[in-house]
This record gives sequence, C-alpha cells and structure tokens, in this order.
Amino acid sequence: MTDEELVVEFALTRLDHPDLDLEDVAALVVRRVGADRMLDLAGRNLATRGELRGAAFPSAVEHVLRVVLTLRGPAD
Repeated sequence: MTDEELVVEFALTRLDHPDLDLEDVAALVVRRVGADRMLDLAGRNLATRGELRGAAFPSAVEHVLRVVLTLRGPAD
C-alpha cells in the first residue's frame, strides 16, 4: 500500500466517521486493511523509528498518522 493509497483510505474513513479524532480514524484504517497490511505498516513504522520490536497494531496506527500528518504539510 503506497502512502497515497493510505491517505485516500484515511480520507474515506474520515468521511464515514467525521466525529472521531485522527488517531481513532487511523485505528479504523488499520483494522480495515487486514492483518498482512497491518504488519507491513507496523514494520515500516519501526524501520522509520529505528526500532527492532514493537506492538504491531499501535505501530501501524502510528505509521498511518505519520503519513497523513506529513502529507498534510506544515500547520499554518
């Protein structure tokens, strides 16, 4: 899953659940993409952080948030 696909998935999930905060939306995205993609996202997050181990679900959620917030650009 590319970063662009991840952002689209996040945006669509956010449209379905506008009252949730960003972390909850990211958690829904991770649940929707399935176990294999969750492990991929978690692995990418741990590689970015330079860590060898971590809990898969929270690491995957963190990666989704990192991608979304990075692509949003700086806050005005």
